[in-house]
Amino acid sequence: MTEFDIASPHDYDHRHADVSSGWLRASVFGAMDGLVSNVGLIAGIAAAGAPTGVVALTGVSGLIAGAISMALGEFTSVRTANEQLDAEVAVERDAHARNPRGEQAELAVLFGRLGMEPGTAADAADQVHANSEQAVRVHLAHELGLSPEEKPSPWVAAISSLVSFSVGAVIPVLPFLLGFGDLWWGLAFGGAGLLVAGGAAAGFTRRNWIMGGLRQLLFGGVAVAATYTIGTLLGVSEFS
Repeated sequence: MTEFDIASPHDYDHRHADVSSGWLRASVFGAMDGLVSNVGLIAGIAAAGAPTGVVALTGVSGLIAGAISMALGEFTSVRTANEQLDAEVAVERDAHARNPRGEQAELAVLFGRLGMEPGTAADAADQVHANSEQAVRVHLAHELGLSPEEKPSPWVAAISSLVSFSVGAVIPVLPFLLGFGDLWWGLAFGGAGLLVAGGAAAGFTRRNWIMGGLRQLLFGGVAVAATYTIGTLLGVSEFS
C-alpha cells in the first residue's frame, strides 16, 4: 500500500459544508432582515395609532418591497463580486504571461512563508508553474484567498434571499391576516420567529442554538424599541 492508496479522511472521518454556493448567507440574512424590519415596521405603525387594517397593509407592503429589494441587491452584489474575481484572474494571467520567472520566484517565497525549506519551496513552485492555469489558481489562492472555481451563483443568492425574506417578513403579519391581530400578537409571532431563525442559523454553523436564538431576539428587540418609541412620539395625528 502506498500513501496514495490511503482513503481520504473526508470519506470516513469528517465532512465540510458547502460554503461557496452563497445560499446560506443570503437565506440567513434575508430571514433575519425580513423578521426584524417587519416587526419593527408594524410596531412603529401600531404604536402611532394606525388601525389594524392599515398595520396589516403596511406589513404586506413591507414584505413585497423588501423581498424584491433584497433579491435585486443580492443578485447585484454577488454578480459584482464574481466579476471582480474574473478581473483578478485576468490580471494574474497577464502577469504570468509577461513575467513567468518573477511569478515563479514569488510563489517560492510564498511557499517559504508556509514553512518550506528554500530548496523545497523552489522545487514546488517549479512544479506548479509547469501548468500555467494551475499556477494562476495557486497564486490567487495564496495571494488573495480566492478560487475561480468557487464563485457563488447570483441567481441562487437572489432566490434564496427573496424566499427567506418573504418567510421572515410574513411571520409578524400573520395574526393580522388571520383576523386576531393586534400589536402584541404580532410581536409574539415575530419574537418566536427570531428565536427559531437564530437557532437554525446557529445550528448550520455548529454553535449553541439557544444563544443564537436569544441573540437574534435581542437584535429584534432593539429595532422594535426604536420604532415603537418613534411611533408613539409622532402618532398618526401628526400626519393628518
